[in-house]
Amino acid sequence: MSTPSDALQPADPADVEALSFIEDASGNQDPPPAIKGVRRLLGWIIPANLAIFLIWGAVPGILLPQQITLLDPDPVRKVANLAVIMTISAFAAMLAQPIAGQISDRTRSKYGRRAPWMFLGALAGALSLVGLAFANSLVGVAIGWVLVQVCYNFAQGPLSAIMPDRVPLSRRGTFAALSGIGLMVGALGGQIIGSLFFNSIAVGYIFFAVFSVVMLTLFIIFNPDYPSTDLAREPFKLGDFLRTFWVSPRQHPDFFWAFTGRLLLYTGYFAVIGYQLFILTDYLHVEKPETVIPLIGIISLAGILLATVVSGPLSDKLGRRKIFVFISSIVTGIALIFPWVSPTLGSWMIMTFIAGLGFGMFQAVDTALMSEVLPSAKSFAKDLGVVNIAATLPQTLAPGVAGAIVLTFGYAGLFPIGIVLSVLGAFAVWPIKAVR
Repeated sequence: MSTPSDALQPADPADVEALSFIEDASGNQDPPPAIKGVRRLLGWIIPANLAIFLIWGAVPGILLPQQITLLDPDPVRKVANLAVIMTISAFAAMLAQPIAGQISDRTRSKYGRRAPWMFLGALAGALSLVGLAFANSLVGVAIGWVLVQVCYNFAQGPLSAIMPDRVPLSRRGTFAALSGIGLMVGALGGQIIGSLFFNSIAVGYIFFAVFSVVMLTLFIIFNPDYPSTDLAREPFKLGDFLRTFWVSPRQHPDFFWAFTGRLLLYTGYFAVIGYQLFILTDYLHVEKPETVIPLIGIISLAGILLATVVSGPLSDKLGRRKIFVFISSIVTGIALIFPWVSPTLGSWMIMTFIAGLGFGMFQAVDTALMSEVLPSAKSFAKDLGVVNIAATLPQTLAPGVAGAIVLTFGYAGLFPIGIVLSVLGAFAVWPIKAVR
């Protein structure tokens, strides 16, 4: 049986260092220097994340609900239809990202382990968006959105591994902040841009398809990775493959608590935000939501950018992560109080700014924290895919659970649940020991 030491070693010392890191390191160790430098990665991670998260902001929040409403405008059925479609698609996404990460971890190519899947995922996702644009039934919409979720998660999973693969520990807070800017600007910018295509849904889908392929291709070209062709090939066994998706809380308690904190905050947040369009129309009684959504997005973006640009680099300087994650979860929970006690558009705008502060701080620091509790460089993408279940699982469960809450208690029932889950998420980070 072959061992890592039996693998044919490349002549380039940098390649040897890169392969040695993959074989032996964990998330709390510095990786080999990026081929084109960390500074270039810092710049390019923003448009790369933007390319994907524009889609996550525009489609499920604006275009998909409107597409479903056009197919069946009944107030009760549209909520149920959206809940079913979002639950099915998010479940598919939840499985797709760790599988994509696992596959990319095992990929051997002259372009490295991540680039082939980022490109293929973006290309297949773009084709799926075009298919969704021309879907004219609820079944067609469901199939199209499931394919979009799966394909883009095959791009997003490997992309998320760029930080532990190539960024030193001392720069991860800054990198996570910039990554968070791309993520949140994309998610909120997607809402703004998506509202511009409110009456031209097909054109919007095609726009996001083209933009994503262009940006991710440019990221790959300008940020090459070390080749993985000489990395030892491990024999594939289905049982071993499936077992790698379980990370033992007993063996890796820090990983477990970081996962739990993210799961709780995301569940509380998306239980509310996932129904923004219907909250605006049916709870706050906004007659033309497409006219106020861009303003809401800008307000939220202001809070996110303010918190992100400060908290990420500051966490690097202080060498601390947990306190930022704790505060961000508390702030997000507090924000949800405003529209609960005062169901007005003004309260919703106040909420979006304060929640933007909390979520911006969370995205800037939690990603860096997660990268430092990863067990092994051999499985960075897979483990981050498992971590991101904490983000995708809420999107799987929240639509169905939130839909049931809305149908039973009305939209006001969503807010106390979101508050409690956000606060619990704050306290989940304190047992982590490997990260200060």
